[in-house]
Amino acid sequence: MTLQGARERRVRTGGVELCVAELGDPGQPTVVLVHGYPDSKEVWSEVAPRLADRFHVVLYDVRGHGRSTAPKPLRGGFTLEKLTDDFLAVADAVSPDRPVHVVGHDWGSVQSWEFATVKRTEGRIASFTSMSGPSLDHLGHWINKRLKRPTPRRVGQLLGQGAKSWYVYALHTPVLPELAWRGPLGKRWPRMLERFEQVPGGTYPTSSLPTDAAHGAWLYRDNVRARLRHPRTDAYAHAPVQLITPLGDAFLSERLYDELESWVPQLTRRTLPAKHWIPRTRPDQLVDWITEFVTSVEGGRPDGVTASGKYADRFGGQLILVTGAGSGIGRATAYAFAEAGARVVAVDRDAEAAARTAQMSRLIGAPEAWAETVDVSDEQAMEKLAEKVATEYGVVDVLVNNAGIGLSGSFFDTTPEDWKKVLDVNLWGVIHGCRLFGRQMAERGQGGHIVNTASAAAYQPSKALPAYSTSKAAVLMLSECLRAELADQGIGVTAICPGFVNTNITSTARFAGVDAEEEKRRQKKTARLYGLRNYPPEKVADAILRAVVRGDAVVPVTPEARGAYLMSRFTPKALRRIARLEPPL
Repeated sequence: MTLQGARERRVRTGGVELCVAELGDPGQPTVVLVHGYPDSKEVWSEVAPRLADRFHVVLYDVRGHGRSTAPKPLRGGFTLEKLTDDFLAVADAVSPDRPVHVVGHDWGSVQSWEFATVKRTEGRIASFTSMSGPSLDHLGHWINKRLKRPTPRRVGQLLGQGAKSWYVYALHTPVLPELAWRGPLGKRWPRMLERFEQVPGGTYPTSSLPTDAAHGAWLYRDNVRARLRHPRTDAYAHAPVQLITPLGDAFLSERLYDELESWVPQLTRRTLPAKHWIPRTRPDQLVDWITEFVTSVEGGRPDGVTASGKYADRFGGQLILVTGAGSGIGRATAYAFAEAGARVVAVDRDAEAAARTAQMSRLIGAPEAWAETVDVSDEQAMEKLAEKVATEYGVVDVLVNNAGIGLSGSFFDTTPEDWKKVLDVNLWGVIHGCRLFGRQMAERGQGGHIVNTASAAAYQPSKALPAYSTSKAAVLMLSECLRAELADQGIGVTAICPGFVNTNITSTARFAGVDAEEEKRRQKKTARLYGLRNYPPEKVADAILRAVVRGDAVVPVTPEARGAYLMSRFTPKALRRIARLEPPL
């Protein structure tokens, strides 16, 4: 996407002329996007057109950047006070009668904190979304607090952020940054962004980068030392704030925002597994969160934009698809994501069960939830599902391949038909999900996560579970292979390996080599044993969400699953001897 078709105007303020672009209907709420360093407004070219479907979107080149003119002289021309003058001039030009919603990235966020906390902008800002740029005043107080009471933890935080801030010191040196940007650094910067930040190539950054970066060095020189030495004591936000923190930011520690609630009465926190340049790498997620936040504020509900779950700041607004969501671990997982504010697609071959899961998901926190009836072993049905989900709901952010069936019985009692049925659901269902939805994630280029439900049986041999264990071992290895293949595309893959969990799979599991009456007896006994163990599926669901947040590879769930996993790695002979025991059926 580009800014092609945007309406442009020039706004004069403080001796400079700003280039302002507009998209969308001016009658809708106005969202002002403020870029950072060393960018121009084109950093928003993936975000702005998506937002323009709902809002009046305004972007402008900060003074000295892009097609805006630079102050003369440069020194003293980039103070926060003058940047605030620029913002007010733009706001008055594009939305004279209504407050605007501000979204800032990097230095765009740093200066927008000034806009959101000084008295003269009060009433002109409806909300502020901040990403990858702290208030210099808040940062100054954060540093002073740690210097006054230097506990080991606080010293570690200071040293950690100090190491991340190496570029700030470099930009304060005279002349050298300008020479570097106008020379080799300016030429290599696009490739560096692609390599280290996974920023897609193309028309970004613009050809004005060397000049933008040279001028932008004065943002640091005119403001950083002065504000850190004498931070304002009245830097309280007078509008609701949404903080979006990329957890892989190479320049800013998430600890910088630990005390932010004391400065922001109405604060919404979001996090996502990404690096610094999220307007380029995660535009879809940003658009969802900005849209949700702005819509909520416009509706007079700024305190209600996040769910109350433990992971609400991580999954709010994301699209989650769970197979086998009609019961057991799948249903519990759908509910856990719903409580965290995610949008949920509940997939199950039982239409009524899927519908119940979707309905309850909406009740407990999901902004939207849909039920889809599909047999995961049916390749064509899965292809149609993937096409429908992408068209109607969007690209899935987290895929949970959970659907599975149980089968017990000796190897020679297990028929080829038994093998086919188990492998079709337990293995091919996972393959179909990974292939179809994983490809959509990869083509989108904004990361994601795949969770495959394996089992402790994947690494714990048993004479009673040859087919089931084989299918789950294949899922485990598939997950490991996919994890290696998709790592460079920012897509995580996790294999969840539960032990004995109290779900209805025990009452529906098949037993090979016995008649119907004996099978029913064994189903009842197995269900009773699992019921006595009574390990709830909700704990597995919590492990799934935690694994996605952490990016874990293999997650054994339940004490016996963790014990067997350790034995498989360190005492495999003992595990093989246990496999010879007769199951208590």
